[in-house]
Amino acid sequence: QVQLVESGGGLVQAGGSLRLSCAASGRPFDTLRMGWFRQAPGKSREFVAAITYRGETINYTDSVKGRFTISRDTAKNTAYLQMNRLNPEDTAVYYCAVKAGWGSLVSYDYDYWGQGTQVTVSS
Repeated sequence: QVQLVESGGGLVQAGGSLRLSCAASGRPFDTLRMGWFRQAPGKSREFVAAITYRGETINYTDSVKGRFTISRDTAKNTAYLQMNRLNPEDTAVYYCAVKAGWGSLVSYDYDYWGQGTQVTVSS
């Protein structure tokens, strides 16, 4: 079992920044592949970014490349999503997730999910 606790969401103006945090427990952190997803009202859940065990491989969806940065800190058992130059289209509930299997990290079949944190970007 893996437990994920997210924080850092909030309300910001367009052009601003937020950093989301995801604290993981239940398994050694460097055995976990981590992902961030988001879901806007009326839309399906969307892959945002993923990072492998110690950051060897990183993936981003095209719409956030150059603006968002995923990272992880083994000493703190925490993954981060730094979001810069936010726009209203980034408004969504953001979810941290862990994939235990060997499949692609850009798919939706992750095994553990956080509770979600709301990010709202005003125009």
